[in-house]
Amino acid sequence: MSEPSDSVALEVRAACRHLVMQPLVLAEREPEAFRLVRRHEHQLDRWFTQRFGYRLQVTADTARLFKATYAPRRRHLQTATAQPRALSQRELLMLTLVLAAVAAGPDVISLRDLIPEIRSAAADGEITLTDEPADRRALVVALRWMIQHGLATELHDHIERYVEDDAADAILRIRPDRVALLPLPALARSTSVAELEDRSAEGTSTRAWMRCQLLEEPVLYRSDLDDADWAELRRRLSEEAATFAEMFGVDIEARAEGLAVIDPTGVLTDSAFPRGGTVGHAALLLLERMADTPGEPVGPADVVAIVGDLAASHRRYWSQLADDPEQLTDQVLTLLEDHRLVTRHGSLIHVLPAAWRYAVDEIAPDERDGSSPVQGALL
Repeated sequence: MSEPSDSVALEVRAACRHLVMQPLVLAEREPEAFRLVRRHEHQLDRWFTQRFGYRLQVTADTARLFKATYAPRRRHLQTATAQPRALSQRELLMLTLVLAAVAAGPDVISLRDLIPEIRSAAADGEITLTDEPADRRALVVALRWMIQHGLATELHDHIERYVEDDAADAILRIRPDRVALLPLPALARSTSVAELEDRSAEGTSTRAWMRCQLLEEPVLYRSDLDDADWAELRRRLSEEAATFAEMFGVDIEARAEGLAVIDPTGVLTDSAFPRGGTVGHAALLLLERMADTPGEPVGPADVVAIVGDLAASHRRYWSQLADDPEQLTDQVLTLLEDHRLVTRHGSLIHVLPAAWRYAVDEIAPDERDGSSPVQGALL
């Protein structure tokens, strides 16, 4: 009789893992994942609500996990492009205006009719929009993001034409019901980021908040918590480890400097590290160089010099980004900061304890394409 329960446990775990990575699940895009969420909706909602303070809402063809307890430090919306990047501030602003313009319908709208609605939403927020190509491009990026996430569909013509031609038109089918599922409830009552963070934590236990931070961040450092919270977390560590193993199939690694959730499959993440490519390769090599002086901050000019030296040594394998050490350095540091491996205090860069998990015996280019490095040894 144990086989059915084992099978159910694996299904629930798969649904938990998927919801954490993809809080918006669409039946037409991910039918198997949606089927699992729908089948185990009540248990999933109970677990996420009781253990993390999250809330699950499932409709006929959409599942939305509201992660209202904790706001991750560096979690960026990504463009719907072949090589995703973080949306710029202008693109995020445009996305917000578009969502505000279509939230009440209609279900089908032309781009020509949508633009005045966007301008009206901008006027209400005292925001100035222009007809310049930069703003038109930002609007197209925002609409493309909505299409990727099932909030809109192109019915006639293509929105990309609007970038070069401000008279271009297209017909879009909008899903106002899905648009309404995007905002967290706390957004409706918040007027600033600080107020949003405060409202997100309202009614949430400290234990749930710590559990969310451990789930959503690459690492939870000892310095993130006060003495009492850290002592409580360490005291209940076996319980937390059991919860994370049951829901996500992951392990909790404990060190004096903090805790990290380790996924043996390496899949449960929205930003992998180590990674291939020029920036990922340079980031690993930079960590190796900076680890030679543990605890000592490094100045920005020194980091650029290190990256420039690395670029000269590996230019035959790296992309054209290697020709611009300053730009490469900025992207490398952003990647390392996103994974909480380094931090910038003023003009100085500090290596954080989790960086010492990565020891590079030798990094060589992947012979399959000559561009991606072989992953270094992970301690």
